[in-house]
Amino acid sequence: MNELSGTERGNITPGLAVSIVLKQDQRTGKLTKGIVKDILTSAPKHTHGIKVRLMSGDVGRVKIIG
Repeated sequence: MNELSGTERGNITPGLAVSIVLKQDQRTGKLTKGIVKDILTSAPKHTHGIKVRLMSGDVGRVKIIG
């Protein structure tokens, strides 16, 4: 399986299409799609996903890249 992981900061760049889980959707796991504007996690890895801000202004952790 050659899928990029949303838990590694190096896989995520501004302009990339991703699906994130918003803070209020963590219990349900509902995904929100969008384009990365800013990367908010400074660590190279995060077990729950790298936190990003989308162009829409939504903030959440990356679950799916692409």
